[in-house]
Amino acid sequence: MPKPPKIPESVLVVIHTPELDVLLIERADRPALWQSVTGARNYVDEPFAETAAREVGEETGIVVGSRDVPREALIDWHHHIQFEIFAEWRHRYAEGVTVNTEHWFSLQVPRRLEVTLAPREHTAHIWLPYQDAAQQCFSWSNRDAILQLPERVRALNTGRGA
Repeated sequence: MPKPPKIPESVLVVIHTPELDVLLIERADRPALWQSVTGARNYVDEPFAETAAREVGEETGIVVGSRDVPREALIDWHHHIQFEIFAEWRHRYAEGVTVNTEHWFSLQVPRRLEVTLAPREHTAHIWLPYQDAAQQCFSWSNRDAILQLPERVRALNTGRGA
């Protein structure tokens, strides 16, 4: 039975420590392409926070809602962007779909946690200071999200939201 087409609505989750070290993972299908956790909704009305928590668990083994990573650590930035889907990945979507809407989240973890990668999706991980992490990302949207991290964390800490 063939896989159903991917839903062109996804999440980007910037995982970081209080010191703003950011976790990047390397794509298995594209070596040297580093990114934060990303993933599409499994079904049309799946809440984006659920998508984000699920993808974090699947791609890194970090469990949102655990003792070390409480559910409140996952922050919805209430921000989304649209981008053109790379031609080589369009076959995963319904015919004619060329644009994806990406919703941004952050997840603060207490320290550089050990991760368990999904081997079919990712081959390596690295923790870097946020500026260095942004430079390593192949995706402009991922780079922009990481560069916004200090202001988003500052706003959250002063009660102004993400």
